[in-house]
Amino acid sequence: MAEPPLRSRDPDGERIPGGNRGEEGVARSSMSTSRSVPRLLGLDRSGPPPAETQGGQPLRPWTIPNAVGFARLALIPVFLVIALSSSDGTDALAATLFAVVGFGDYADGIAARITGQYSRLGAVMDPVTDRLLVLAGVIVCWRFQLLPRWALAILAARELLMLGLARYGIKRGLDLRINWPGRLAVAPVLGSLFFAMVGLETLAEVLLYVGLACALLASGLYVRTGIRQLRERRASSNP
Repeated sequence: MAEPPLRSRDPDGERIPGGNRGEEGVARSSMSTSRSVPRLLGLDRSGPPPAETQGGQPLRPWTIPNAVGFARLALIPVFLVIALSSSDGTDALAATLFAVVGFGDYADGIAARITGQYSRLGAVMDPVTDRLLVLAGVIVCWRFQLLPRWALAILAARELLMLGLARYGIKRGLDLRINWPGRLAVAPVLGSLFFAMVGLETLAEVLLYVGLACALLASGLYVRTGIRQLRERRASSNP
């Protein structure tokens, strides 16, 4: 049976030098890899978010990424019990659990991109789990005075505020996507709590201040975006 004619252009319409099957396959494979790997790792955030994650979509709880999310939620109280039962808050097992739950956010994102199993529940559950993990870490660090309490108080207030705003936004149907200051805040905030629990207090304190600055900036941007969306909605409903 005759084979179909060779394509001499890539999916973007650019001609592939040579035009033979081998060279075309190599070129297309190279382009596919360069495009997919950054997106797989969460480095390429271009384009709109998956439709399955938007407001009004089914929750779709039974997915592989959500299974990771459920495990993360279940481990938070386990971490708290172990950490608060320690003598000084620097228990190795508790710190390991904290790191596992924190890394789980990255793991379920990769799982979603590999499987294509995006869901509304995952989009809502992930940031809530992250905030609960931060609050759990704050409780431990406050209890054993591992970090400056004034900074921990500001961080805890910010996380509680964001939980309240998230609930308000969901009820009002606002589309508040995570911004870059918010993304940048995650690693230093969680890192500061982790390093405090392993006894690296100076590094932990520096990371806490960096993460707190990014987190507060992100919160201000979220509030501004939410207010703008509410105003635009009112303007469109009252021409």
